[in-house]
Amino acid sequence: MTTPDVLRPVEPQTVPGRRRTRRSVTLAVGCVLAGLIALLAVVSLLWLPYDADDTSGGRLAGPGDGHLLGTDKLGRDLFTQLMTGSRIAIGAGLGSVLVAVALGVTLGVLAAFAQGWLDDTLSAFLDILIAFPTLLLAMLIVAARSATLGSAVLAIGLAQGAVVARLTRILVKRVLAQDYVTAARTSGTSWPRTVLGHVLPNVWPTLAVNLALQFGLAVLAEAGLSYLGLGAPPPNASWGRMLQEAQATFTTAPAGALAPGVLLVLLVIGVNLIADGLRDTLDPATRRRST
Repeated sequence: MTTPDVLRPVEPQTVPGRRRTRRSVTLAVGCVLAGLIALLAVVSLLWLPYDADDTSGGRLAGPGDGHLLGTDKLGRDLFTQLMTGSRIAIGAGLGSVLVAVALGVTLGVLAAFAQGWLDDTLSAFLDILIAFPTLLLAMLIVAARSATLGSAVLAIGLAQGAVVARLTRILVKRVLAQDYVTAARTSGTSWPRTVLGHVLPNVWPTLAVNLALQFGLAVLAEAGLSYLGLGAPPPNASWGRMLQEAQATFTTAPAGALAPGVLLVLLVIGVNLIADGLRDTLDPATRRRST
């Protein structure tokens, strides 16, 4: 006796349109959150409500009287500091990622093409660097140099470069094992043309997602270094320095700590949502499942 079609269990089916909508919403929300803070940083290059070192507002003044969010313990306008801090956060994130790309992609490609003891040596070197926490390695480098924003960016970029290099090595080796790359190399194609024509176009989607995540980690690392006094020196109003200065007056003037903390969280969440959206958009396996 056969079971009527109406009584047979229906196999669950994916809804491509719903998945694409969720992917688009994730990417859009991330772009809005990160874009608003990026816009704040751009505006700070052209206009600021007050000078960064203007202390004429009075200590710990509340919102109003020409100060949108009030003032800090030195009488500086909090909104001005937030705008300056957004510029520092975006600049530190982008600078660190550029350093990580320049170092990590170069070392990763070299390690992937290397053979024998050279490959083992580069891999061991990258493993040693990755074993150190990013913030700790950055603290050591900044302490050896000087507490400036440039030193913080260089330190964070070098620390993240090891992670990018290891991922690049894995991705490049995977591409080099493909038949079409083997055929290209066998036919006499030089390794620079192989890298530019076959390797990098196939590894950049995964690298783009990882670099978006590294951007968020770099922003957090810069804030941590500034909180410890190893980031941008005064009068640069880094969000981490603002948090450190406001912790003693949190009960009487909570805006000084809440405002930079909220913007920091929103920026990192926005970047992570962008990375999640990029992963779903650029990952070939995800695209195949959604069709």
